[in-house]
Amino acid sequence: MARQDMTDLLSFATVASEGSFTRAAKRLGVTQSALSHAMNGLEARLGLQLLNRSTRAVTTTEAGERLLRTVGPQFEQIEVELAALTEFRDKPAGNIRITAPELAAETVLWPALRRLLPDYPDIHVEVVSSDVRTNIVAERFDAGVRIGEYVEKDMVAVRIAPPMRMAVVGTPGYLKGRPKPRKPKDLIGHCCINLARASRGEFFPWEFERAGKEVNVQVGGQLAFSSLSLIRKAALAGLGLVLCHGSVVG
Repeated sequence: MARQDMTDLLSFATVASEGSFTRAAKRLGVTQSALSHAMNGLEARLGLQLLNRSTRAVTTTEAGERLLRTVGPQFEQIEVELAALTEFRDKPAGNIRITAPELAAETVLWPALRRLLPDYPDIHVEVVSSDVRTNIVAERFDAGVRIGEYVEKDMVAVRIAPPMRMAVVGTPGYLKGRPKPRKPKDLIGHCCINLARASRGEFFPWEFERAGKEVNVQVGGQLAFSSLSLIRKAALAGLGLVLCHGSVVG
């Protein structure tokens, strides 16, 4: 159906409900002559007379009454739905899908959601945790969280958390009898538990900053997981060192 037909049908329903071109024109915000011209055009296209016009009132013909019964409730439902949308202005509500690496989901999103959601029960959040570089638009996500410089060039990005302070940690049992690492290169001789890139079959390098310069170390060990929960369990079991945010093994 052409857009003009939709506009004219709405105008027809308004004229029929008001029983007056003058009142209908005022309600629609158009001139009376423009409204009369639109109705004449609609009747011409349909080949039917929809309105009986007199100096006192405007009434529907049999064909007009049938059309009104069909389209009238549809327009009323649209008006109801549009009115309901105003609730979104007054009270946050709706569904939101977010993609984020597991570390960001645990350390940034979860603390924020824990504070926010009890006050806004009509907000529903779905968080998909993955190290895969998800296409936010194609996968129908509303937002994505990225760590560090890993932001797609066509995305609009804002900082939502301060820089993460990472630390290399291990249990006393693991460190007993082993030299404590003092510098990034000291990690080479240790058993390190890696965070695996599930989508690439490789490991994330361990990143450090020394004298204002970034230092990346590719460490080795017996274990690698894509799950922070399993990294936590392995570290607490004394199976190696981990590079983590304080919340991961705390």
